[in-house]
Amino acid sequence: MIFDWCQRINVSPCFCLIPAIIRISHWLHFKSGKVPFIHVGNQVVSELGPIVQFVKAKGHSLSDGLDEVQKAEMKAYMELVNNMLLTAELYLQWCDETTVGEITHARYGSPYPWPLNHILAYQKQWEVKRKMKAIGWGNKTLDQVLEDVDQCCQALSQRLGTQPYFFNKQPTELDALVFGHLYTILTTQLTNDELSEKVKNYSNLLAFCRRIEQHYFEDRGKGSSSIRSS
Repeated sequence: MIFDWCQRINVSPCFCLIPAIIRISHWLHFKSGKVPFIHVGNQVVSELGPIVQFVKAKGHSLSDGLDEVQKAEMKAYMELVNNMLLTAELYLQWCDETTVGEITHARYGSPYPWPLNHILAYQKQWEVKRKMKAIGWGNKTLDQVLEDVDQCCQALSQRLGTQPYFFNKQPTELDALVFGHLYTILTTQLTNDELSEKVKNYSNLLAFCRRIEQHYFEDRGKGSSSIRSS
């Protein structure tokens, strides 16, 4: 499925490419350890920044219509998403023992035979815990992490307001990044709904995700959405 999306690299708007890859590859382990990634021909490009540059080199840029102040603001919000939402998702997946035991280890190890499935899962958990400790999240409680997520969602909700997208009427890299993470949070099964409920508290973020899903993901059918309010 990833390869099918990558064949659309020359299709405008290229916005349809980036959130799809974020969402599809979010739970996968790539050999470089960097997601999202795309594979086009004999080229492999990983992480959102290089992917955006790769798409731009093909003649598509999502933020050409922004002035320098708006571009700086967009980058600041992207940093917020990466520092808060991405880190919180990793925390929930690998540091919450209930989730790790019931879901993450089995999901992460499923492509591999025994005992490699267990070895790689424990290795990944060790890497994530080491990262959490390095950035000051090692001793955080689940409630503290959820509060960080809520603050991030509040900031995004205020910036979005009643607009269809974060800047003007056209999507940018920020819209792609936010959709990828929020959609993953809203549709991924965990041991409880506390994380997704934080997002659902903001109706405009829910509407934003539904709008993108229905507009850019034709395979899901017009007028339907896999995102539920409750």
